[in-house]
Amino acid sequence: MENQYRPVIRQKIVDGLATPPPALTRRDVWLPAVPGKAVAVIGMRRVGKTTLLWQVLADRLARAAEDTPDPREGLLYFSFEDERLGGMQARHLDLLVEEYFRLYPEWRDLRRPTFFLDEIQAVPGWELFARRLLDTEKIDLFLSGSSARLLSREVATSMRGRAMEAVVYPFSFRESLRHAGCEPKKNADRLTKAERSLLDHRLLEYLERGGFPEAQGLDVRNRTELLRGYVDVVLLRDVIERHAVTQPRVLRWMVRQLLGNAAGSFSVNKFHADLKSQGVAVGKDTLHDYLGYLEDAFLLRSLTIASDSERRRHVNPRKVYPVDTGLIPMFDRSGKTNLGHALETAVLLELERRGAETAYMRTEGGFEVDFFARLPDGREELLQVCASLDDPATRAREIRALQDAATQYPRAGRRLIAFDAPPAFAMPRGITFTRAAEWLLS
Repeated sequence: MENQYRPVIRQKIVDGLATPPPALTRRDVWLPAVPGKAVAVIGMRRVGKTTLLWQVLADRLARAAEDTPDPREGLLYFSFEDERLGGMQARHLDLLVEEYFRLYPEWRDLRRPTFFLDEIQAVPGWELFARRLLDTEKIDLFLSGSSARLLSREVATSMRGRAMEAVVYPFSFRESLRHAGCEPKKNADRLTKAERSLLDHRLLEYLERGGFPEAQGLDVRNRTELLRGYVDVVLLRDVIERHAVTQPRVLRWMVRQLLGNAAGSFSVNKFHADLKSQGVAVGKDTLHDYLGYLEDAFLLRSLTIASDSERRRHVNPRKVYPVDTGLIPMFDRSGKTNLGHALETAVLLELERRGAETAYMRTEGGFEVDFFARLPDGREELLQVCASLDDPATRAREIRALQDAATQYPRAGRRLIAFDAPPAFAMPRGITFTRAAEWLLS
């Protein structure tokens, strides 16, 4: 069996090192940089994880070009998504190391090559190989794949602290503009009125179509079919098959409920009661598990209430958001375009890209604040998101919520985000207003 794989692996190494990095839209993804740790590139299917591997390879190639006569041979991209490698086991993975250093012996222990191993989860037992590679070889290691084994937090357990995560989301607003060739070249506060109007128009388009790379530029029907296919594959392969789900119909009902009410509250207890009233027998623990599986597969994100009490976080409903605004029209049966929920979803996803720990807040006065965010540098911020501030009652409610929340979190900044502020309106002291497009691009 070893002889079957060796020539294929050798040829793939040679071909991989001869392949120039493709021209792809640059992604703004935070990458951990801790010596001795592998980087596990995770995220929902079709968000661009392989693209990110090639981007890192290209960046390292550009940096090394000045110091290394032939740096390309030290940057190996290897995909295990190849039918000729079907049936590989962990013991065969050593062939990759053997063949690489047989071709380039001067790199072993003397220089530090980088391996980009894509779809490695196709080989059972890959975790042991990866840990041993880090322990015994002088090498940098990037891992990526589409299976739930590399979509969930299980990667942290399976690698026993030897890997750190780089999470890839669908395109941000800035990345979508970059992909279309119209990323602003100057700060938002220096745009002309015409440029600001055009930017707002593009933001509306982005909120409708979302950020999945393959969905960019598609008409409504093709985009809907594409995204529906993504969701079906995630449910089947990354949830139902991966976790041996015994009640797939209940899971699909849950997905419709969650994604059909983007930015809304979801209570497992209430959903359980609704199912029980329809004669569907399922345990509450099972429903909690299903929600966790969906989050692990990155199909959706959920927020708990901001509280120091574990019990209060557990008993209060969660707020649930899809991983991409393009999924909202597929599941929202109201027939209405809810820009507020789409914008709120985009803001949450941007906070996650920026590494924020995020919760929602309910004040003692009964007001709800969309987000309480704690950023990696320690700053705290209360954010209220609204499509329009033209209605005085809406404006007063959003401002009052932020003012009330400040009594519980006095150190937190207070920010109101909307498409635009009404003319001749003065924001109360202590609250910052930011146009949505400007905040998403900041």
